Amino acid sequence: MTIIILVFLLAGLIKGVIGLGLPTIAMGLLSVVMPPSVAASLLIIPSLVTNLWQLLIGPNFIRLFKRLWTMNAAIILGSLVSPLPSLNSGSSWTQAALGWVIVAYGLWGLAAKAAPNPSRHERWLSPIMGYITGAISAATGLFVIPAVPYLQALQLNKNDLVQALGLAFTASTIGLALQLAKGDALAQLDYSQCVVALIAALVGMFFGQHLRRHISEIAFRRCFFIGLIALGVYMAWR
Repeated sequence: MTIIILVFLLAGLIKGVIGLGLPTIAMGLLSVVMPPSVAASLLIIPSLVTNLWQLLIGPNFIRLFKRLWTMNAAIILGSLVSPLPSLNSGSSWTQAALGWVIVAYGLWGLAAKAAPNPSRHERWLSPIMGYITGAISAATGLFVIPAVPYLQALQLNKNDLVQALGLAFTASTIGLALQLAKGDALAQLDYSQCVVALIAALVGMFFGQHLRRHISEIAFRRCFFIGLIALGVYMAWR
């Protein structure tokens, strides 16, 4: 229980500062000490609550939903119908794949300025990005690749980006929960641990939002992505 509290405090703190990172940190650290399917199950409630909060705080939910609905529908579809083995399968490659996904996310985060704007291809590209995100989410428990780089490349304003990320993360959480429900991971879940994880994540987010006003977000993001790369390499090697 202590590990769960510390992990979700840290994950919530990072999400509070930079607006993302809770599933990445939680899956990365928890998968070192427990099966990835169990770690992903613990993530469902804290992720859903924090992402709904992130989704609903902005003023443009309807407009963004209409713009990005194909991407988010494809996320759920990719979570349920994918050629990749799911977390439920117990595949031995899952943790290594999780590590390399984290490394890819970290490398992208350090070089994000070079991402081109794909807006003119959005109609056909959004569902493709969504499906790939859902497939990777079902296999690794991570929601970030390629949804986060894609949404940031669309050059949305700050408030719209935070809300769009909340929308994509909510769809990813629902898709992952449906995928896990097909196995026995959710049936064996200790929901008291989920409540503890949720409280820890919310406390971490509160302090993260406070820290955001006092530290350089650029410096924090750089340290965050470097740390992710190190964690991912360790997991893949292990």
